[in-house]
Amino acid sequence: MDLHVSFAGRKGLGREIHDQLRAAIVAGWLRPGDALPPTRALAARLGVSRSTVTLVYERLGAEGLVTARVGAGTFVTEHAVRLLRVLDGEEHPGALRPRPVWEDAPSLALFGRPAEFDLRTGLPDPSFFPRQRWRQLVQRCIRSSGNAVGSYAQAAGLRSLREAIVRHIAVSRGIRTSVDHVTVTNGIQQAIDLVARILLASGDRVAVEDPGYPPPTWLLRRSGMVVRGVPIDEEGLVVSAIPAGSRMVYVTSSHQYPLGVTMSLARRIALLEWAEANDAAIVEDDYDGEFRFRNRPIDPIRTLDGSGRVIYLGTFSKTLSPSLRVGFVVTPPSLTVALRGAKLVADWHTEATVQAALARFLDEGGFSRHLRRVVRKYDRRHEALIRAVTEHLGGHLEVVATNGGLHVAARARKASVEAIAEVVARAAEAGVAVHPLSIFAVEEGGALPGLVMGYGAITAERVPEAVRRLEDCFRRAGLA
Repeated sequence: MDLHVSFAGRKGLGREIHDQLRAAIVAGWLRPGDALPPTRALAARLGVSRSTVTLVYERLGAEGLVTARVGAGTFVTEHAVRLLRVLDGEEHPGALRPRPVWEDAPSLALFGRPAEFDLRTGLPDPSFFPRQRWRQLVQRCIRSSGNAVGSYAQAAGLRSLREAIVRHIAVSRGIRTSVDHVTVTNGIQQAIDLVARILLASGDRVAVEDPGYPPPTWLLRRSGMVVRGVPIDEEGLVVSAIPAGSRMVYVTSSHQYPLGVTMSLARRIALLEWAEANDAAIVEDDYDGEFRFRNRPIDPIRTLDGSGRVIYLGTFSKTLSPSLRVGFVVTPPSLTVALRGAKLVADWHTEATVQAALARFLDEGGFSRHLRRVVRKYDRRHEALIRAVTEHLGGHLEVVATNGGLHVAARARKASVEAIAEVVARAAEAGVAVHPLSIFAVEEGGALPGLVMGYGAITAERVPEAVRRLEDCFRRAGLA
């Protein structure tokens, strides 16, 4: 069979020949069993080297589209069309489908591409990460005979890291616990997943803050739980509004995400009493409790728990780097064995070398020094953002008072949710990435108008310009 190959596009001679032969098979012009021209003949006809055609045939053979028979030639295989369908990712009408709850699977839109002025939340400054010291620690751990690199580790996590975590949270957060009840996880999200596995069944009701941190809601709803939002006021979660029959409540008590309020002591006690009365669990996510700029933080709910109702979660994602994916769970003794069993069946254990390096970093005092340094820098950014928003956007936004964390929330004074959405869209065009408060709503129809502005990914010096651009976006959106 004579084959015509066009070199008009000239993407590369070999690539052109390969792609056009492939297309001929797809179209059915070359059918199963058809012979391709001999390499010498095709090369002469196309004016290319024989080696170019030979490489093309070899590539088609590696893809399973053609087969060479000694002394006979090269032929299209019987299953070429089927293989092409697989190689090209063509969707078969009878292909597997996910359960309906996963048809609208969540995405990481919250953490999309960086902008010129990045005011998104949940993003610590990557330049603060102690790269040189971390590299030294990892190398030392790999060389150390005491670090069992190349073998499986315990589901609970390395004992050295758990001991270091026990000391750290005792000093920094006032939590007294035993190494026997600390489990290392791949971030807080896995910790929530493990807790849900051992405590909840499909159809159980879970209460979360509204507005609140989206990933736990995504996880719990897609695990079959019924998730209900509970409103937040100036004292934190409104305990009296927790729906009847709730088996668990998830809270960010130290720095509520996203509003930033701190749960009052009275509310913490009320929440503990609710949990005891309703035989329910409290999952306390202390995701950025170390970032306090003024005033001593109120002790975590875990320090008040005398009945084994609080499961305390911590993470190093905000203080060091999200890419480490290291978190931990402090469980009541009654849950420790089950949670470690769930960790074992989920992924066996968290990466051991990272654990070993982090243990040394904590033990040598490097983490404490790092934390003191970054808190001072984040404090400057926090003050710069509050000052700029008050000066340029005070007529549009009311800042929710906060003394810590990596973001501030601001409620709209008059603007609607739709108007704020237009401001955010205009801001993106102007090079400013910022989150509308409405995206953190849990209950349908409960979206609040406002902005949530992070300062982890922007320097204090660049904050004023970012806010001035936001001010212009409010004006261009017709919000005088």
